[in-house]
Amino acid sequence: MPKSFMGKLKLLYIVRYLENYSDEEHFVSTSDIISHLASNGISAERKSIYDDIEALISFGYDIIKGKEGKSFGYKLVSREFQTAELKLLVDAVQASKFLSLKKSRELIGKIGTLTSFHTAKELQREVLVSGRVKSMNESIYRIIDVIHSAISEDLAISFNYIKYDLSKNRVLRREGKVYNVSPYLLIFDDENYYLIAFDHTEEKIKHYRVDKMQSVNLLSSKRKGKEEFSTVDIEDFTKQVFSMFGGKTEKVTLEFKANLIDAVLDRFGASVPLIKASDEKSFKIITEIKISTAFFGWLSSFGGDAKILEPESTLNEYKEHIKKIADSF
Repeated sequence: MPKSFMGKLKLLYIVRYLENYSDEEHFVSTSDIISHLASNGISAERKSIYDDIEALISFGYDIIKGKEGKSFGYKLVSREFQTAELKLLVDAVQASKFLSLKKSRELIGKIGTLTSFHTAKELQREVLVSGRVKSMNESIYRIIDVIHSAISEDLAISFNYIKYDLSKNRVLRREGKVYNVSPYLLIFDDENYYLIAFDHTEEKIKHYRVDKMQSVNLLSSKRKGKEEFSTVDIEDFTKQVFSMFGGKTEKVTLEFKANLIDAVLDRFGASVPLIKASDEKSFKIITEIKISTAFFGWLSSFGGDAKILEPESTLNEYKEHIKKIADSF
């Protein structure tokens, strides 16, 4: 290549080398940079490297000049992401159930390119999350991309919805019937992605686990259900639905022992009003909940420290739920 062209690439090679091999703890020497340039077909003298570093500093790169041992060198100390932020991203990726193990490793590798090779080694760590189950759906990225395209282009989508049998085989729900919905929102809740959409068949707003969707396709028809979606309070919707599947919605009065405040706020959000009981050792909340076995299971996990006070019909359902469990043994 012409000398002038390679000269234009010189600064880019220097920046990339600093990004890859230097950080707050590691300098690279002038000799290191000259050797790196030579390996890429660019000859350089020490003085030109000094000038190039000054040009990069003037442009805004946070490069510190100093000595490491007997060698004089440079290190790039400021980056788009701090090391602590990258570790946080890696932890989030490792802990996410909706990401497969393969995809988690791919993403962590890409996150590592945002820092030096030295720091990237620190990011290759395993995060143990108790009870975590990694997603088996490798196509989740394409699915999310299609959903975002549908929302931005105001189009409906179609898909098949799956469940797993006892042999862990993927089985189509509704005997393979295609779901046609109008997507409106993606929500990350309880370590899973959910799609909030208007179901064309049932003509109402519903939620779907994204990792259980397959054969997702854009339709040519425009989205339906705009009026229905406009009336949905997303915060209330997620409180009622996620992790508490299906069922009718009821306004329920619950009583908890004081030691369960954190668990209640984690479940229903910090905005839920807490009503102090007369003995000051308990508190009540009044909220709308989708009544289901999942809700009863969550409530029963607290034993006698959690109670349903009203309505009586829901309390009776809860008692029957507990009785059925006891009778099954």
